[in-house]
Amino acid sequence: MLSLLRKDLASDGPTWLPLILVLAAIAGVAYVDHLVVSLSLVYLYTLPLTVGAIFLRKEISYGLIVACILFHYSFHYFDSSRHIHLGLRIFHDLSALFCLTVVVYVLQRYIERQQLLMHTVQQQRDGLLKEIELAAQVQRFFLPSGKPAIAGLEIAGMMHPARGVGGDYYDYFPIDAHTTQIIIADVSGKGVPAALLMSATAAAMRLEANRDRNMLQQVERLNTEIGAVSDAEQYVTMLVAEIDTNKQIIHYVNCGHNPALLFRAKTGTLIRLNSSCPPIGLSPEEICELSSEDLMAGDVLVFYTDGVTEAGNRRGEEFGEERLAATVLRSSLLSAEDLSNNIYNAAADFCADDFNDDLTILVVKCNFESTQNPRS
Repeated sequence: MLSLLRKDLASDGPTWLPLILVLAAIAGVAYVDHLVVSLSLVYLYTLPLTVGAIFLRKEISYGLIVACILFHYSFHYFDSSRHIHLGLRIFHDLSALFCLTVVVYVLQRYIERQQLLMHTVQQQRDGLLKEIELAAQVQRFFLPSGKPAIAGLEIAGMMHPARGVGGDYYDYFPIDAHTTQIIIADVSGKGVPAALLMSATAAAMRLEANRDRNMLQQVERLNTEIGAVSDAEQYVTMLVAEIDTNKQIIHYVNCGHNPALLFRAKTGTLIRLNSSCPPIGLSPEEICELSSEDLMAGDVLVFYTDGVTEAGNRRGEEFGEERLAATVLRSSLLSAEDLSNNIYNAAADFCADDFNDDLTILVVKCNFESTQNPRS
């Protein structure tokens, strides 16, 4: 049976069905042609032969044409009620053979061209998927691969792009023996364009890490660099923070990004680290303010992108900051990694795991020694 079907159909569905349908249709036309003596019905064989040209191999389709003509010729030859001159009958059958062959040939050529087109499209699609996977691997190189060796901090992060590659970015790295820089960013848009701008942002931030530690100047220089390689419709929201475990304080600059959540272990309340300046790349001049908050043992910092809060369910509702805050309060005693997973699972359950945007979560737990006192 498999040898009778076209190669692209040999593995799809029951192998016997197309052949049975074609043979049954030919038998039906032959029977009707036998009953009707007033006119020739040979051209009705076009219908089953068309189906055969679509499903069956080329050799089988042409063989069925000959079989159909032989059926028709036999009915005319042996049926005494049909008195047709032999030469006219042969001409009629040969013309029908020619017409049916042309129909099958045209269909076969069309199908072959469609198969070639589908094969070309499949190759291009596979090549594009490989390139996107390679881009995703390159993008993962910009993300931190290990935990920083900073005593007093427990950090866990995750990023889930919506389209293989995405525009979210986070990073953390030690500045000195007691200071860590935290970065989370979200490029406008999704897919490859956002990923390219994200890569430029990540590379620029890595270069800035080797320069002076003035975060306001870092943001100003980054704004100039990003503005030079992006258009007016692309921008980057970013929150840059430095956590000093010796002084137990966080300094941060929020450039239009979602407000990070600071859970106060002592009071059980949440503080939002709100935005203090516009996103990066929107304006030639970036005028920002440096903000700070004191930290204590047990405090938890949650950084995230809008892929978390804007995750929507089928009713059009968003996960929102309130559900995020409730999840943080409910899971504040967990480890940084477990808290990060809880936030992701809560958002995934809410939207049935159908995220429309890149999602990034970064959790920092302050595990300061209880005997350690902050110094000014």
